[in-house]
Amino acid sequence: MPQSGDLLRLADAVLFPGFAGRTPPDWIRRRLGEGLAGVALFTRNIADPGQLAALTAALRAENPLVLVGVDEESGEVTRLEVAGGSSRPGAYALGVVDDVALTEAVARDLGADLARAGITVDFAPSADVNSNPDNPVIGLRAFGAEPELVARHTRAFVRGLQSAGVAACAKHFPGHGDTSVDSHHGVPVVAGDGFEDALLPFREAIKEGVRTVMTGHLLVPAYDAELPATLSPKVLTGLLREELGFDGVIITDGIEMAAVSEAYGIGGAAARAIAAGADAICVGGERADEGTAVEIRDAIAAAVADGLLPEERLADAARRVRELATWAAASSGGSTGSSTGGSTATGTDSGDGGLGLVAARRAVRVTRRSAAPVLPLSGPASVVELAPEMNLAIDKNTPWGVGEPLSRLLPGTTVARLTAAEATGPALERLLGAATGRPLVIAVRDAHRYAWQGEALRHLLSARPDAVVVEMGLPARADLGAAHVATYGSARVCGQAAAEVLTGRL
Repeated sequence: MPQSGDLLRLADAVLFPGFAGRTPPDWIRRRLGEGLAGVALFTRNIADPGQLAALTAALRAENPLVLVGVDEESGEVTRLEVAGGSSRPGAYALGVVDDVALTEAVARDLGADLARAGITVDFAPSADVNSNPDNPVIGLRAFGAEPELVARHTRAFVRGLQSAGVAACAKHFPGHGDTSVDSHHGVPVVAGDGFEDALLPFREAIKEGVRTVMTGHLLVPAYDAELPATLSPKVLTGLLREELGFDGVIITDGIEMAAVSEAYGIGGAAARAIAAGADAICVGGERADEGTAVEIRDAIAAAVADGLLPEERLADAARRVRELATWAAASSGGSTGSSTGGSTATGTDSGDGGLGLVAARRAVRVTRRSAAPVLPLSGPASVVELAPEMNLAIDKNTPWGVGEPLSRLLPGTTVARLTAAEATGPALERLLGAATGRPLVIAVRDAHRYAWQGEALRHLLSARPDAVVVEMGLPARADLGAAHVATYGSARVCGQAAAEVLTGRL
């Protein structure tokens, strides 16, 4: 049944769709002029700081109160720096350093870059407590596995980001850390044990005045045994609003993710999320076309007409989003949309003394297991990088590794990267042969989570016990290799810091 124009506009006022291209398509321009709340930007929309600033200025020309959101966590999850890798380490490395002043400074520095580019909402930080080391989607995106540590660094990150005029977003409520399923593909179930620990960082973020909270597509049987958090009034309204007292904007994780869309469809999930207490619908990571945005808008309007979604609830959601937009416009201080200044969104930095590199250097931990002088390296090395397939939150084109920065510090270094399919016995034997007489460095990511990495490590270390292992994921053990270097991240600056350790410069 056709819906009224007013109801459709009200539905648009809670949507954050994605789109293809590096300039706003006509449908986005038109919908912004008609009251669309905002947009979610992804790597496909971003080339460099100047282009991004021009893009956000074009969006703002259609609607001065448009909210522009992006997943810029730093570290592994970067949108602005995919081309060269992040100039700041991710959350876990900051947690290892455990200096809240440093975390706040890194977040403020990031916020300044985002504000200059015209970004008003950063879907960060991850407030998840990564208490399950086998978690396939959080891992290094969390500040750590201890609730109090995660809580204090979540507060520091929120404080730093919002001091730069960019709204922070604590995610993934009520906590994605103690799970073993990726919600892009299925429904993670949160155990009752430790649930209060998982809530602690969100409680502290709310005390800090975080402007937005992102829902996780998680089943929390302790509160609701049937509906995932994004669709649960018990979790969003009962827990987040009433018990925890959050009065800002509740935004969903990507509504197209299977954990919620599989049962209800994208439109049905969006309508149920608003009815449950969410204020904004994020979509576009996997579905970024006008048809999807229309489908969601129409489904929300139809839910009002059918009585599934009270119009007052939809109007309240739109009000909260509008208040956030007003705050963002006032907080920007006129700095949004400027392409001048900043050093990080280009994917380059000075290489010396940048705040992100300083943080990455402080996070490195070295375990020496041999009396032989394996570090610093005696000359050009052979580097073998074992590359697992990463989850969908991490752009597959994000560069990582220690080989490239080590090659710059030790010219003549060779680098070979192997995937699971390529790490065969004959391939490893060929690399061992090529490394004869040279230092061998083996770089891995989350080696404990991938049996093939463990097998490849055993093969290489049985032949070369003098090899150095560089773990650029979550290190489950440090007793591998003659020396073990843990960077707690694979950002560009983490690779640089590791290379400095290997060559004795750090």
